[in-house]
Amino acid sequence: MDPASTASVYDRAGFGRSVQRGSRPAVVVVDFSYGFTDPSYPTGADLSAPVLATARLLEAARAGGVPVVFTTIAYDPGQIRDLAWLKKATGMAALKLGTRLVDVDERLAPRTDEHLVVKTGASAFFGTALASYLASVRADTVIVTGATTSGCVRATVVDAVQHGYPTLVPRDCVGDRAQAPHDASLFDINEKYGDVVDSDDVLAYLQGLRTAPSVPAPERPGPPAPEHLSTTLSEAEAPA
Repeated sequence: MDPASTASVYDRAGFGRSVQRGSRPAVVVVDFSYGFTDPSYPTGADLSAPVLATARLLEAARAGGVPVVFTTIAYDPGQIRDLAWLKKATGMAALKLGTRLVDVDERLAPRTDEHLVVKTGASAFFGTALASYLASVRADTVIVTGATTSGCVRATVVDAVQHGYPTLVPRDCVGDRAQAPHDASLFDINEKYGDVVDSDDVLAYLQGLRTAPSVPAPERPGPPAPEHLSTTLSEAEAPA
């Protein structure tokens, strides 16, 4: 089926609509660690272009006070021995805790006050506290960058929308080891789970939030007020 026919099929089925962007986004940078961004490792590839595009996006996010989260995938010896995923994807066993492969690429200049999620699955949400962190910073939109598009990025986007977050994926800020799975995954994400856009679109969105009037975050509900018991006697209780 040619691309135009494919697009028509998805449109008729009601896919591909745009998400509603909020006013309190957070950026989640998925697995831009050396094990993925350094082509000298078997698990890596030359992802310089999406890494540098993400670095530019992070500058804008930090300038606007937007929360930034990094993830890395890392395993201890017991997990390397026993996890089912590592029986299927044996190369991932190279991502050992304490090695350079699991360090976030320094071109992104990660800060000590930025949250780091250490994960063992594809999704940044699976088995981690990412959902509670996003709730704690009152995020209402998630911007996902990172690697790989067909693996951990896609899994994170799917879980983000399932947790209720409108999700943006700047296409020039994500990368994969091969073009075909990268392209197919971006198509799938854009049709079903989030908006695949250019990073310039996201930069304009972040800049617009900086110049827009401040919108306070909704108040968290407090405990219910205690009931006040009446001290007035009814007619039936009053002494004769």
